Amino acid sequence: MRHLISISDLTDEDLHAIVARAALFGAGGLDGRPLEGAIAGIYFRRTSTRTRTAFSAGALRLGAQIITFGPDDLQLNTGESTEDTGRVLSGMLDLLVARTADATAELRAWSSAGPMSVVNAMSAEEHPTQALADLATLVRHFGRIEGLRLLYVGEGNNTAAALALALTRYPGVVLELRTPPGYGLEPAILATAAAQASSSGAAFTERHDMEGVPEELDVIYTTRWQTTGTSKPTPDWREVFAPFQVTSALWNSSPKAVFMHDLPAHRGEEVTAEVLDGPASVAFAQAENKLYSAMAALEWCWAGR
Repeated sequence: MRHLISISDLTDEDLHAIVARAALFGAGGLDGRPLEGAIAGIYFRRTSTRTRTAFSAGALRLGAQIITFGPDDLQLNTGESTEDTGRVLSGMLDLLVARTADATAELRAWSSAGPMSVVNAMSAEEHPTQALADLATLVRHFGRIEGLRLLYVGEGNNTAAALALALTRYPGVVLELRTPPGYGLEPAILATAAAQASSSGAAFTERHDMEGVPEELDVIYTTRWQTTGTSKPTPDWREVFAPFQVTSALWNSSPKAVFMHDLPAHRGEEVTAEVLDGPASVAFAQAENKLYSAMAALEWCWAGR
């Protein structure tokens, strides 16, 4: 069985293949219905617009049938164990796409329950399918990932974690994270990304200020300050985050850079409206690419059966 629970679960070959397939789907390259006969469960315990729609529509486009579950639909709410739930679902479903915003360990428990592929549509630690959409966006816009220079500004959340784990595997990539003090990447993610960069020939750093931002960037990326399903540990967090807003002034030294955002966005908080809605923004193309990356992830999982 193939599961997509963390970017780290993928070999370099698998990662490159999924991203390339997503870019091909985005260019109209769907041929046939490769998931014909499959039944996919779509289980979202947290709100979602893009990811839930992408996986639902993607599974249908590939020929699968879907069963959807909301946050109150499974007996997990009445005390059934994660393991028992996984055993039951794996006997009825071929694939399970799940957003929990809780520990990834729950998804791993389901993945070991039986013959059912599990896709992580966002857990507390990582958002791997967002990274796949991000990489597909880079390929479709630039024609490559290798050698790109990217600046990520904002919290070291699950989106940042997945992005760091993915991009540091590409030679020549320069990725710099500017995260507010106390809101950086988890140490384990930071160490893994740094080790991957050293091995692949990428460059990776994290700082906690906005001084001396790199010049001649290809991409500036941010995410919503208030991440789905989380809360900030300090009451004055907005003051801490304020210097990390993405504004037009940030483009002074990188006028050719594009702007990326995983959406939803709060104009006036993490990004100004003139940036998000301006000509440099590819955020809404990035959102559309979630469909194509979802299709590629589902196809990859199904092909491993």
